[in-house]
Amino acid sequence: MKKIILLVFVMTILCTSYSNAQQYKTAAGLQIDFGDGSTLVGPAIKYFFSGSQAVEGEVLFGNHITFLQAFYQYHKGIPGAKNLDWYFGGGPSLALYSGGSSFYLRPMTGLDYKLNDAPIAVSFDWRPFIYLGNTYGGSRFTAARFGLGIKYVLN
Repeated sequence: MKKIILLVFVMTILCTSYSNAQQYKTAAGLQIDFGDGSTLVGPAIKYFFSGSQAVEGEVLFGNHITFLQAFYQYHKGIPGAKNLDWYFGGGPSLALYSGGSSFYLRPMTGLDYKLNDAPIAVSFDWRPFIYLGNTYGGSRFTAARFGLGIKYVLN
């Protein structure tokens, strides 16, 4: 319990002490989700509705499965690293496949970088799967999942 309280305290300090470095409002492009299990690829769009808060939607395909995902992300700049944000967040994920569907929760933490003098944003994050259901013998946690996003900045 003490470790959880310490983690919440440190995250609060980090969230309130660093300046925001968000360099764009909307970006769309390609998302690759990889790690344990199938590699998933598909379109993604990110929209900042405030200086530090964004939503990202993805439709990913792989191994005869389609994933519909939506994430809330809280971004903060890294002092001394121009155009580089760290972020954390998460959201729901719905897997659609022949014969059924599955529901997941996906926490995430990562880095987002807007290239200088080019309308390109690149992101890398850790995004584990938390399966909720009975299909695979109950709930399941898959830690080794990562995301790589390459997006064209629209504005």
